[in-house]
Amino acid sequence: MRGKVTAGQMGLTRGVQTMPAPRKYPLELRERAVRMYRTAEPKPVIRRMAEELGVHHEALRNWIRQAVADAGERDDLLTTEEKEELAQLRREVRELRRANEVLRTASAFFAAQLDPTRPR
Repeated sequence: MRGKVTAGQMGLTRGVQTMPAPRKYPLELRERAVRMYRTAEPKPVIRRMAEELGVHHEALRNWIRQAVADAGERDDLLTTEEKEELAQLRREVRELRRANEVLRTASAFFAAQLDPTRPR
């Protein structure tokens, strides 16, 4: 079987599906689409509107939900600022936990160095 490449050699495994990379839509397209939806009366069907704009319907639905949350019209969703703050706090917590683990390991090491009778 020289010359043939197997799925395992390519890093592919059975039953695992890879998702395509997310498309990045321009900010002005997002803003325009949300504005069009919010000002329309009666409200258009999101799927149809998304097809007309050439975007995925779930992307448009998420943009609309986020715009409503940012406008303060829904209390059950986080605003963009709250999401950014939450992400920053989670990064800080990860860093602090990592630092605490290093300190815990170092203190155990140095405690054993200072008192050899102490169990590790």
